[in-house]
Amino acid sequence: MSAVGGAGAEFVDNRLAKRNAVLLALAQALGGASASIVIATASLVGNSLLGADKSLATLPVSFMVLGTAIGTLPAGAIMRRYGRRAGFMGASAFGIAAALLSAYAVLDGNFPLFILGCAGTGFVGAFVQQFRFAAADTASETFKPKAISWVLAGGVLAGIVGPQTVIATKDLFAPILFAGTYLALAGLSLAALVVLFFLRVPPPARAASGAAIGRPLSVIVRQPVFIVAAACGVCSYALMSLVMTATPLAMIGCGLTQTDAALAIQWHVLAMFGPSFFTGSLIARYGAARIVIVGLALLAGCAVVALMGVEVMHFWVALVLLGLGWNFGFIGATAMLSRAYRPQERNTVQAFNDFLVFGFVAFASFSSGHLLHNFGWGTVNLLVFPVSAVCLALIGWLALYDRREGAP
Repeated sequence: MSAVGGAGAEFVDNRLAKRNAVLLALAQALGGASASIVIATASLVGNSLLGADKSLATLPVSFMVLGTAIGTLPAGAIMRRYGRRAGFMGASAFGIAAALLSAYAVLDGNFPLFILGCAGTGFVGAFVQQFRFAAADTASETFKPKAISWVLAGGVLAGIVGPQTVIATKDLFAPILFAGTYLALAGLSLAALVVLFFLRVPPPARAASGAAIGRPLSVIVRQPVFIVAAACGVCSYALMSLVMTATPLAMIGCGLTQTDAALAIQWHVLAMFGPSFFTGSLIARYGAARIVIVGLALLAGCAVVALMGVEVMHFWVALVLLGLGWNFGFIGATAMLSRAYRPQERNTVQAFNDFLVFGFVAFASFSSGHLLHNFGWGTVNLLVFPVSAVCLALIGWLALYDRREGAP
């Protein structure tokens, strides 16, 4: 099915959308592995390079997230001007350079340079985050949630590729840990670039009238559905980042091993993306808001388990619940967001939404190391409860608003 209408009309072709979703899922598996690699290793690298003040050990992970936040608006602008394919391929090339810089920094023992390399990897992550939106570009309204979930399902493979890459390469340059891991990350970025070469996305639409330009962003963001979707996306991702960033250091601090920590991240990432095979179908059947509510409940469940003990199984079960909660909360919020914009507004709104998400995620990641170092693992997890409660209240407010306005 394909249709091209007047100015601002949406191009729809589900066959092309399915082809692109498969390619983007594979690219997600390769590009998404970079985040799990940095999360599993960067705080441990930082811990080994720092002196007495270990509260800064999570700084490389935080700068990775900050790099993603900084990259969201340029990513949207680049793809509006040059198209999805060119933007994604250029980002992959940049990712190769960032990974090589990180490898050199580890070998040289240069902590500031390592932070810069991680920030570059995060910048590329802003483009990876756009994969889910690119998959929906040519999809029909009924296929969009499935297209998004197909792409995020590629993270299942990333959940295996990333941590297993860490385990296989961490000792390549022994006694210097993880230098080989970042060389391997450069190879994954190269493979993603090759996959993205075969992507086919219609070129950016050219506005033919004022209507085709779309509404001002200031109007769009005042819509209740945007406010709630953005808030739920922000909170789901920020809570996940807060707990996940602290986990490797917390595990090592409790006497567990680096392999235990890497496997915890592996199970976490698998839980993040595994449900994506059916999350889209659940959203289509039950609605985005209900799925977000389930996600928030799972995030709270993670905190409950984490507060019950510090054995390896407590960490693993908590991180599985954390990943599941992120999946339902974030994919549900992404689907909810699609109600807030018109086709010609998508790039601007998606980029601004990701800017909000990763801005707050960066703040959560920065806070994680300090909270863990100064207040302990329990405090990190207790913060999940009030934030989840605020999101539930916002969803209730949106339901009342929709009922009053007769919205679907």
